[in-house]
Amino acid sequence: MPTYLVSSMSRLRHKETIKSLASDEILNEDTVHPFVEVSFQHTVYQTSIASGSHPCWNEEIKVDFILPGHDCNFSSLSKIKDSIYINIFDEMIIEKHEDRCFKSCSGHSYIRKNWLGSIVFPFSALLQQSEFSDQIDVLERAWIFTKNCKALFPKRRIITTVFNDEGIQILVIRYIKALNPPQQLLDMFLHYSNATLDLVAHFVSLIPVMPDALDENDGFNIWMTSEHCISLAIGNKEEHAILLCNFFLYFGKKALVLLGTSVLEGHVAYVLTQETDEYLLWNPLTGQCHKQFDPFCPLQGVDCLFDGENVWFNLQQNNSPMAVYFDYSKESFWKQLLPKNYQGTNTQSIQPEEIIYSDTNKSMVEDLKNRIERTLKCKIMEWRPKQPTRWNRQCTFILRQILPKLELGTASFVSSEEESEFERLLQFYWVTGFPIQMPYTDVQSVIDAVYQTGIHSSEFPQTEFALAVYIHPYPNNILSVWVYLASLARHQ
Repeated sequence: MPTYLVSSMSRLRHKETIKSLASDEILNEDTVHPFVEVSFQHTVYQTSIASGSHPCWNEEIKVDFILPGHDCNFSSLSKIKDSIYINIFDEMIIEKHEDRCFKSCSGHSYIRKNWLGSIVFPFSALLQQSEFSDQIDVLERAWIFTKNCKALFPKRRIITTVFNDEGIQILVIRYIKALNPPQQLLDMFLHYSNATLDLVAHFVSLIPVMPDALDENDGFNIWMTSEHCISLAIGNKEEHAILLCNFFLYFGKKALVLLGTSVLEGHVAYVLTQETDEYLLWNPLTGQCHKQFDPFCPLQGVDCLFDGENVWFNLQQNNSPMAVYFDYSKESFWKQLLPKNYQGTNTQSIQPEEIIYSDTNKSMVEDLKNRIERTLKCKIMEWRPKQPTRWNRQCTFILRQILPKLELGTASFVSSEEESEFERLLQFYWVTGFPIQMPYTDVQSVIDAVYQTGIHSSEFPQTEFALAVYIHPYPNNILSVWVYLASLARHQ
């Protein structure tokens, strides 16, 4: 996001007159009043409101839910397809300067909540926290290996064989092979750099994810090749990790697929890369990268690793990422499936020599962008049945210029014309806004994401809105959707 947008929108919450847009010291001293809303099965729960410049609080929320068939066994629980939405807001109390008062007003002030961010995860992720569930000689070896590993650590994940899309059981190591990312990504950075890896990870995160199929006898896995994952533009968690790992191998990185558990996602597949002096953990579903000792990494447990040569099961008592010793050559820490330098036809990769990509129809993307923008505007007006919804064209124009730069990571390069236009806007309006980025699956998913921000709930007199949509096309109809939302209140 451009620097001037971040500083201006945040600071204007507490100051009506801002002379300098670079005054970061003032921003750091602002007091915020955050609270959390949890939404599940159409019921919303709210925490108490904290206060301070860096507030920290801990609160327990008990959430009721509807059981299919009123049966509490695992089969019934696994049928719950709802997601849990966690949104964080900043409450503002503004003294009113006129007699009119809306429903959310109390006394002589307006109450407003500004959306700060959100987390969405399926109920199945919580369920998994408590329920973890070629030649015939090699497959038999893999079966015995899995059985022995499970005997040591029953709750840790270990996958040695899966079924391919032809129904043939094969070793997981046959899915790992260096594969070329789209040329479009390679052309954006002529020289290999960390930015190239970030872009490749972002591309993989844009591929829609198939939901987990929970089963009491979880052990029947069907995986597609990376080529099919790209051509169908969909994949499960493991297929995303394999694709990202294969892309990293193309750049000569030392990369492995990591199977484990996450607080937010349940069973996960990450990519582990070895740098000069550290290990990096890549989440293929978000494109985010965490260092091994990052306390904010959502990865909770490291269970096993595999690459194109072998599978390693974690024997260490503490499998927290910070505590794990990732040198899998140490047999006291890692149990390996195949003996060193094992050669066999049943370990050859099933991946193609290269992936052939197809172009995405840009006119189709433009039509989709316009349809999403029209739909969102209609929805926001529909969500505000008792107040008029006014659209600010000037702010919308500015946001449309900014969105493409956010996708390409060049948001800091804002033209002087755009900056001056926004400064003129700030002379008359109190502006609050934020961008949302998500992979495209369907229009309803975009609508749900916008609704969760609660920006439509503003009851300030004369509030105006701005909305801009941008879709960045990648090959094979893989799309990155950006929505920029802003509310504008005139200075009183």
